[in-house]
Amino acid sequence: MSGADLSHVDTWLFDLDNTLYPLETGLGVDISERITDYMERLTGLPRAEARALQKRYLAEHGLTLRGLMLNHDVDPDAFHAVFADLSLAALSREPALVAAIGCLPGRRFVFTNADAGHAGRVLARLGLEGLFHAVFHIESAGFTPKPDRLAFERLIATHRVTPAASAFFEDSVSILKTAAELGMTTVLVGLGAEANTDAFIHFRAPRLAAFLVGARVREPV
Repeated sequence: MSGADLSHVDTWLFDLDNTLYPLETGLGVDISERITDYMERLTGLPRAEARALQKRYLAEHGLTLRGLMLNHDVDPDAFHAVFADLSLAALSREPALVAAIGCLPGRRFVFTNADAGHAGRVLARLGLEGLFHAVFHIESAGFTPKPDRLAFERLIATHRVTPAASAFFEDSVSILKTAAELGMTTVLVGLGAEANTDAFIHFRAPRLAAFLVGARVREPV
């Protein structure tokens, strides 16, 4: 959907995984498999049961790590170390996206449930490092993940974000629901976005770069 009117926006919020790069890269599958490996080692459960517990924690807490911290006293640093050497070979720089984000007027943030290390590695791989005012990661949110409203409130307070003048780009419908409730403009990202019919999704962006190039934004001052 091109030509979206985002001329009211002065704060641009982007999710990281499966938003700043496409779901089709398969990196999300690699991340999930590593989490299952960790769950197996931690719990001693058979792989199928470990994966089921992983998915249950994700559904109940918005992030598997949150469930592990609450129920298994897991050290988040130890958990995140599992991804330190994760191959990012599937990701590549998209010049059109780099240019489009770089041209957005106002402040730009990454708002992610990932940790700082993973976010930094991915942004560097995508050629997007240096284009954002800050990365608000899971540590920044006090390990309270999206879609919890508290994670949003901490972002808003830390960076003095005005929700009504913000646009949030995200691949998760449930997370965008919270954003919409707070008054943000919501943009669902991904190839399946156009099939979504939720009223709280304001715009749909099957291809992020193309959407940004076609959007109407305010003139820089």
